[in-house]
Amino acid sequence: MVAPDTQQSPAAGAAGAGTPAPPAPVPEPGAPPEPHGGGQHVFAADLLAFTERLFAAHGLPFERARAAAEALCYGDLCGHPSHGLANLARIYLPALADGRVDPRARPRTLADNGASLLIDACRAPGLWQAGAAVDTAVQRAREYGVGLVSVRGATHFGCAGHHAARAAERGMIGVVAANCGRQRIAPPPGGLAPLLGTNPLSVAAPALPGHPFVLDMSTTGAPTGRVREAARAGRSVPAGWLADSAGETVTDPAAFDRGDAHLLWLGAGASARSGGAYKGFGLALAVEVLAALLPGAGLGPVQADRRGDGRSDDDIGFLAAAVAPDRLREGFGADAGDLFSAVLAAPPADAESPVCYPGWHEAESALRHRRDGVRLPSALLRELAEAAEAAGVAAPPVVGGR
Repeated sequence: MVAPDTQQSPAAGAAGAGTPAPPAPVPEPGAPPEPHGGGQHVFAADLLAFTERLFAAHGLPFERARAAAEALCYGDLCGHPSHGLANLARIYLPALADGRVDPRARPRTLADNGASLLIDACRAPGLWQAGAAVDTAVQRAREYGVGLVSVRGATHFGCAGHHAARAAERGMIGVVAANCGRQRIAPPPGGLAPLLGTNPLSVAAPALPGHPFVLDMSTTGAPTGRVREAARAGRSVPAGWLADSAGETVTDPAAFDRGDAHLLWLGAGASARSGGAYKGFGLALAVEVLAALLPGAGLGPVQADRRGDGRSDDDIGFLAAAVAPDRLREGFGADAGDLFSAVLAAPPADAESPVCYPGWHEAESALRHRRDGVRLPSALLRELAEAAEAAGVAAPPVVGGR
């Protein structure tokens, strides 16, 4: 997805010569609708500047505050508000306040083998640390063709796609995968006790100008942020997101935080007993191996790590990798253009819903929000104003000053 650079012109997102006409922007399947009623717009630049000021007021050095703000605002700019500023007062500020995140922590390199590194993040802000790890992977890939950074002691880092896309912006393939530390919120297929977190995975690559390929997914049918977003809005959730202890479908999102429902794995469909659930569960275990077992981070399933209530995501592990295609062969960029142009040209089943690839909608959303501003619900604007007052910084101005 396009990074939240508020200076980019909307024209920068146009497809290159010879590519199919870009599909008209449509809501991404399953994506939450734009908030209606009781909200106001804030210009993207103002939102980014406010978030940067707020993080700096909570102790992040300037470089980290800026990177953290870009990572967090990315969710709102790219059409995923469940992973944006809605989490500021729910996740990031409390973690800074209680010491679970150290704003000035100095990550330590524990092993350096040239193309691969092992890093202890030492509870540094994940919104900054994940991007720094990808940047290091890109640097190593320039030298060795591939770069792999394995991290333990990490903290919540927002949208994995934001970080993976940093590699794509440099002409490389980026991979970011993370476990959820010792968090346990989804049981294995056929099991009763929760075992793993949502274990997100992102793969990004150059595609068409201004519209990189960015797959960003949880290994459950939906991430916790989407469930809580629905609960805040008073909406029910689709079958296939939640089930109770008996495996029956739950559509009340508030049941999750009450402890009356758990997440279903990707592929389960509407039934917790579906054999398809093994696909999501297997993928989650693969992420646990690559992101946490490899660096020695907290493991949800391991008995020795079962401290607390299973909802804490301390000692997250993640993997950041970059592959430099041009070190292997010529012509990758042109072939990528052909591949993703063919996807856009695929005949749609519904003429009103053209075929797109992962990352297309997010890039379109970012361009639109840079032009028109980001609409924030009134409740979130109040949260931001309260956080601003507590930190002694100015709240973000709304468009029109109302």
